[in-house]
Amino acid sequence: MTGFGEALQRAIDTRGRLCVGIDPHEELLRSWGLDADASGVRTFGLRVVEAAVGRVGIVKPQVAFFERYGSAGIAALEEVMGRARSAGLLVIADAKRGDIGTTMDAYAAAWLTPGAPLEADALTVSPYLGVGALTSTFERAREAGKGVFVLAATSNPEGASLQRAVTPEAGGRSVAAQVAAEVDAMNGSFGGRLGTVGLVIGATVAAEEYGLVTPDEAPRSVASPVLAPGFGAQGARLADIAALFGPRSPYVLASVSRSVLRAGPAGIEEAIDDHVRELEGALDV
Repeated sequence: MTGFGEALQRAIDTRGRLCVGIDPHEELLRSWGLDADASGVRTFGLRVVEAAVGRVGIVKPQVAFFERYGSAGIAALEEVMGRARSAGLLVIADAKRGDIGTTMDAYAAAWLTPGAPLEADALTVSPYLGVGALTSTFERAREAGKGVFVLAATSNPEGASLQRAVTPEAGGRSVAAQVAAEVDAMNGSFGGRLGTVGLVIGATVAAEEYGLVTPDEAPRSVASPVLAPGFGAQGARLADIAALFGPRSPYVLASVSRSVLRAGPAGIEEAIDDHVRELEGALDV
């Protein structure tokens, strides 16, 4: 069975490191000429998948925009994710699940079980009930060839006071840096070149203020991939990816959504191509 790190590396080698978000905000649905309902998000999602195939290797549907329409919205999400995976795209379900015990196990079973209706290739999770509460999810992901991306430093200002806080239990590290350290250690125990477990680090945060980038950080035998939202409409520039992420930059997936999606159904392919060229130019420097 192919592990997630291997599948992710293959997607990067083939189609680069741009990740296209599938975020059917109501405003975007209207601008696309679609109704704000389950049918609208289905059409929107399938059109984004169609545009992404052959241009990028990774898409990231935001689960909340489908959930809001109830069972019909979830059915639309199932179809969008299934179509994307069938077309060879890696799908990161942006659900940010986080809980303890059997509840977290049930979330993991829903999203990371091969053949499940909501099967994705990776899932975003919250560690703020303790990274250890996610251990069984990490194990399930590894056994199923799936991935997990753990929130470390998020772009919303409300998260800064918690994520940058330094506590004695973290050994002088910030909370975000402790999350990153535990994820890095987990990947080291799993082995491989690119880890099963990744981090979510917003491209709009000053990573050094969270203790996440240090100039002398040694290369790791197993790298933890980084999912980085915030490029494009939120203000971060793809051209700055190396400066933003320092030693972690070779493993960063640059996520864009509104800056691509606002191009509409007629312009989305060209918008994706423009973003791919910008990112490739930054990585060639």
